[in-house]
Amino acid sequence: MEISLTPEIIFNWNGFGITNTFLMTLVISFLIITVSFFFSRRIKSTPRGFQNVLETILEALLNLTDSITENKRQSRQFFPLVATIFIFVLLCNWVEIVPGLGTIGVYRVHHGEETLTPFIRSSSADLNVTLALALIAVSAAQFFGVSTLGIRKYAGKFLISPFRKPYVVGTFVGLLEIVSEFSKIISFSFRLFGNIFAGEVLLTVMLILVPYFIPLPFLFLEIFVGLIQALVFAMLTLSFLKKATEAH
Repeated sequence: MEISLTPEIIFNWNGFGITNTFLMTLVISFLIITVSFFFSRRIKSTPRGFQNVLETILEALLNLTDSITENKRQSRQFFPLVATIFIFVLLCNWVEIVPGLGTIGVYRVHHGEETLTPFIRSSSADLNVTLALALIAVSAAQFFGVSTLGIRKYAGKFLISPFRKPYVVGTFVGLLEIVSEFSKIISFSFRLFGNIFAGEVLLTVMLILVPYFIPLPFLFLEIFVGLIQALVFAMLTLSFLKKATEAH
């Protein structure tokens, strides 16, 4: 087995290559949608079992959102997006601890050698997925910024400042604001991708070299890292949303 920086294609469908990370993304998305659909129709006034666990998690996220926004109305506005991103990224991160990582798949000939293409690979270890999440988060910040402040006032952060005195400083600040918006996409996507890909490589190597007992501490470490990375991604999204809705 070789470690690939890019996702591996499992099979082709109508000329479209289905990769292992794309497959995992579909599975996780279907799981979230299905659980949400059935859970929303079986809510009881007195929570028990799974409903109690889920409500505890969502309530903790909502309280954390309130502590950052310090605005109940704004928290309710941002919470659906932030909570969805957190849950989705968390499950994507934890795919790497699912049994079968790097060991269950199909054999293909690559560069004249037969290598194993695994079925299971963390979606967060695919730069395409993390880039898409970053674009969603940054685009949402622009949307909420415009809807809250209005187009003219929000554009003033980037376009009007160069025409204010002192002109040189105003132009420089306006350019910095534009650059910072694009840099968020890069930092968002590469931070999550780098951490999860490195953890996946570590687990794969350890499972190949020492398949019994020794990898267990690394598995628990990756559970913790996956949780922290999901929380960081969600909270950074929330802070960007909050900042976008505030005028200078």
